[in-house]
Amino acid sequence: MAAAARAARRAWAGPCRERDLAVQAVKAALAAWVAWAVAGWWLRAPVAFVAPWVAVVLVESTVYRSIAHGLQQLGAIAAGTVAATAVGLVLHSTVAAMAVVLPLAMLLGQWRRLGSQGIYAATGALFVLTGGSVSVATSAARLTEALFGAVVGIAVNALVRPPLYLHDTRAVLRDATEEAHDILRAVADGLAGGRWDTEEAGAWHERALRLHRLVDRARSAVEWGRESLRANPRRRRTGAPLSGKGYDDAIVVLDYAAVHTAGVTRTVLEAAAEDRSAPRPHPGLARRYAEFLRRTARALRLYSHSRFGDDREDELRAAVEDLRGTLAELRRDLARSTTDDPDEVATYGALLAQAHRLADQLVASGT
Repeated sequence: MAAAARAARRAWAGPCRERDLAVQAVKAALAAWVAWAVAGWWLRAPVAFVAPWVAVVLVESTVYRSIAHGLQQLGAIAAGTVAATAVGLVLHSTVAAMAVVLPLAMLLGQWRRLGSQGIYAATGALFVLTGGSVSVATSAARLTEALFGAVVGIAVNALVRPPLYLHDTRAVLRDATEEAHDILRAVADGLAGGRWDTEEAGAWHERALRLHRLVDRARSAVEWGRESLRANPRRRRTGAPLSGKGYDDAIVVLDYAAVHTAGVTRTVLEAAAEDRSAPRPHPGLARRYAEFLRRTARALRLYSHSRFGDDREDELRAAVEDLRGTLAELRRDLARSTTDDPDEVATYGALLAQAHRLADQLVASGT
């Protein structure tokens, strides 16, 4: 009950997933009510229950999905209905007709073009064979009611607050960027303070690995948001672009940030380990690298704000220029290094390589 109450408060407070779910539930009920009011109450159709049944399941999470699934569902229902009608008229036995039709309907349901709606081929066949005497007129009425229900379900979903998920997409992208920022700042503070605690470094690396999952969620949210724009009347009112190139660019940057962050934290973890499989960087170089991480974290946050929040393009360009300068200093520091230890050179090189990759991506995105 407590969880339900919290969900209700979030839905009441503002746009969120809970509100979207509540709206879709009300729309599905409305579609079923309209379909039954017309087919069952007004027209008194012989198989009126088919209309609200189809209508309620076609109030999908996006308008495009309602249309696509509606076409697939109608195709599946029609195939199962026609097959069951033909066999039922020949065999005159429900048991025998089921034994013949259902295996065929289940196989037909696996057809790729019917997608997830293929099961309705068997459902359509069962309605025919278990609904009393089989006749062409009754089967035609079922198909007509299914078509009407599909039209009602799609129309309600498209015309009554058609779902858009752009807010969710921006929120997930911002969350992933903020997590990357926080991880980089934590590692930077640790390096600057000379902390080489194995447990702390392990926690950084675990967070960096989880960052990949956040990026995957962000990628899924971008695809979901893009689908919600297709065939959506609200797209014209919001002016949202279908291509969403800014979202795609943000995913690329976040991918690089996740890879870079995981690489840095892995190198730090290896250097912090008690067996010291990788040597620790010189304190001066570690502090300069920490400064690079801080500037990288700031550039990532400014990138997120400039793309999905406040207009901070000028600050982003300045931060990118600082990043370029810091990276050039790191290169010079490595070139001036006089160490002869190949493992130490390898550690410096790994850190520098990760820095170079992310800096290049941020430079390309911020200019």
